[in-house]
Amino acid sequence: MAQKSSHAARKKGGVWKILLVLVVLLALAAGAAGVFAYNEINGNGKPGAEVTVSIPQGSGVAAIANRLKDAGVIRSARLFRWYVGHKGAAGKLQYGDFTLQTGAYSYDALIAALSTYAKAETVRVTIPEGTTAIAIAQKMEAAGLCSAEEFLKEANEGDFREYTFWQYVPDDADAPDRFMKCEGYLFPETYEFLKDDTVHNYVATFYAQFDAQITEEMYAELKKQDMTLPQLITLASFVQEEAGNTQDSNVAQVFRNRLAEGSPYPRLQSNTSSYIQSDSDNNYLWNWVAPYYGGWDNIPENIVAAYDTYSCKGLPAGPISNPGLAAIKAALHPQPDEEAKDAYFFVTDLKGSYYYARTLSEHNANCQKAAAVNKTMNTNQ
Repeated sequence: MAQKSSHAARKKGGVWKILLVLVVLLALAAGAAGVFAYNEINGNGKPGAEVTVSIPQGSGVAAIANRLKDAGVIRSARLFRWYVGHKGAAGKLQYGDFTLQTGAYSYDALIAALSTYAKAETVRVTIPEGTTAIAIAQKMEAAGLCSAEEFLKEANEGDFREYTFWQYVPDDADAPDRFMKCEGYLFPETYEFLKDDTVHNYVATFYAQFDAQITEEMYAELKKQDMTLPQLITLASFVQEEAGNTQDSNVAQVFRNRLAEGSPYPRLQSNTSSYIQSDSDNNYLWNWVAPYYGGWDNIPENIVAAYDTYSCKGLPAGPISNPGLAAIKAALHPQPDEEAKDAYFFVTDLKGSYYYARTLSEHNANCQKAAAVNKTMNTNQ
């Protein structure tokens, strides 16, 4: 028994020695991490070379921290993000070209440097809500910033994984019927672009602005509704095109009623993306997709089938424009008037009035009312 007790004591003592070593190692590691953080925050590194860091408009703290780390100005993007948040300085950081020095700044000095607007020649571009990706690319070309082709190529094929929303947008291989990957996510806003910046940064400016609109609460609501981000933005783009005004929630509700399980009308049947070939209509397929492919007959059959809302059930393969925040919110959580709550149809007249109906017969009657108003207006012109 004595020998067994002695063996157990030695074994127990060995365990305590191992634990002691582990505690010491952890303490040393924590100490080293503390020293690193202290030196990093207080700028105790060795000053190095001058570098130019370009911060695109709309960049969040994470994107800024990554650019600073890539340029060698800081050593820890995570620590910088934490410090900026701790200081409440995120809203102070500006965009532009900054001439900085590697290893030379305390975080406070770096925040101060990035909080001073970097004077540079800029070009203002205004993108209205509901503008298509192709039209945005054309505006960028007209502003002398880049060619439309370069813009669309980067917007569709570039790497923008730094933005949260990007992980929810499928690649082309996983969305073979979608027209353009970028459509819907180039947020409409007035921008001040740096002249002679890179095409990537131009696109990143749009994407950063979009990313800032979609909050954690909105992602939570999407999960609650079992709805994907592309589905939301696709629906929002139709709300934007069919309304884009005080009727956003009503129109969104009509479309959601059509999309609901068991709906007697499971197609959107919206002229804003349909088989109708007319220059007078705001028709995504006719006005934007067809010219891109060199004519209606050249559009791939799968694209036509996926975007003709009179034939495809449910939502089409992707957004048909880049909607504003009001349309996105209405699509996510509409608050309709009583007349639109259970409606499956709507029609508008030239005065901008909306007529809602639950049955086809009611809708046909509303179409006659709208036609009468339109006739009167055309007669008076």
